[in-house]
Amino acid sequence: MDPFVSAVQLAEAIRARELSPAEVATAYLDRIDRLDPEINAFVWRDDEAVMTAARAAERALVSGDRIGPFHGVPIPVKDLTSVAGQPNTMGSRGVSDAPRTTNDLVIDRLLDAGFILMGRTNTAEMGTLPVTENARYGKTANPWDLTRSPAGSSGGAAAAVAAGMAPVAHGNDGGGSLRMPASACGLVGLKPSRARIPQHVQSWWEYCTTEGVICRHVEDVAAILDALCAPDPLAWFQAPASGHPFAAELGRETERLRVGLLLEAPTGLPVDPECVNSALAAAALLEDLGHEVFPVTPFLLSPEGAHAYVEKVIAASLYVHPFDDPKAAEPYNRHRWERVRGIDAGDYVQAVARLQVESRQVVAQWRRDFDVLLTPTMAGPPPRLGTVLDDANQHPETAMPSALAMVSFTAVASVTGLPAISLPVHIAADGLPIGAQLIGAPFDEATLIRLAGAMQTMAGWPAARPPRYSS
Repeated sequence: MDPFVSAVQLAEAIRARELSPAEVATAYLDRIDRLDPEINAFVWRDDEAVMTAARAAERALVSGDRIGPFHGVPIPVKDLTSVAGQPNTMGSRGVSDAPRTTNDLVIDRLLDAGFILMGRTNTAEMGTLPVTENARYGKTANPWDLTRSPAGSSGGAAAAVAAGMAPVAHGNDGGGSLRMPASACGLVGLKPSRARIPQHVQSWWEYCTTEGVICRHVEDVAAILDALCAPDPLAWFQAPASGHPFAAELGRETERLRVGLLLEAPTGLPVDPECVNSALAAAALLEDLGHEVFPVTPFLLSPEGAHAYVEKVIAASLYVHPFDDPKAAEPYNRHRWERVRGIDAGDYVQAVARLQVESRQVVAQWRRDFDVLLTPTMAGPPPRLGTVLDDANQHPETAMPSALAMVSFTAVASVTGLPAISLPVHIAADGLPIGAQLIGAPFDEATLIRLAGAMQTMAGWPAARPPRYSS
């Protein structure tokens, strides 16, 4: 079995009885045993439960039971998401490891689709840093270079997929946490539109966070989005239904689009030349596909709006799922936890109101000035392990450039709710993958999926694997 095969193809092989769910699970668990000690992508495992689920999936096939589209395919869960019977420590010493009693909604959707849950992956504490390092579980390394970060906060998920320890992995995104790890690890990461995938709690203001997956193949991104995005009649917010399945977008013709190209970071930080090269590589692919690419200087939040999001909205979100022991939290989050007590309700409401007003200005530019916005995914390459976490803990009162360089291009899509995707279109001179980001119009994942599928056909990135783990 090729561990780098798409989840769609793996599910087809299982349905055709060419592979059994137990064989698939055993192959991935063996790779985790062999490869993860030096990567540290997984923070919790229950291999016996995985094999029990795999054997049950095999019996369902034999019995002719109704099965989901990803029946028997394993998927790890990010350690910010609750699964009944599993701990959810949110990467923190300040959170209990007692088993949770209920599933988050995305877990029910994954199970309904037939996935087998295969362990839990590392994250930043509470998901508030763009790297995957914490005092509880340590640092997760990038399979392309073990001295580098896989970014974050879904870095454990990305590292697992990049090294072939999972075909796809669950993650979530509130400022770039699917897209940045995808960029750092040579993978595809789609942040769906606001309210596309139901959640119990719309944290980080209203639906700035969203669930999703990190994949190697665009076909997986589309088909899994179809499995996760069924409307939730109990939700406060609902994304408009798509015209037809997202998987059906692959291979469809796309009209000539106006693609705005942004190479300067909205934060004002310098952009590494390799990151510029990644966006230019994506631009060349899009031009070869017949689209118009031209430079733009869009409005992407004011400094005051960005500050309101980072320092008030994200900081206050620590109280959505509070620490059991705040004193055991990382210094940077402990600082945020304590400072939130000094933000009164009026200040918070004013911050959210500013973001709503500015979001309207941002979103109005799509389909008026351009159809899609193309940027580097990050302003710099994957950072050295430890640098971003050390900066945050040593200077918790300041947004450090090491972290800002990572979220410079990604945060705006989370604040505005726009769909965005990172694509692995470039390999730097030092061998590290560097991604480019496409941000789509409101609720228009379909266009992003069509473009990504066409670009994958031309660029052939699923064949690119970290040399150390290529077999």
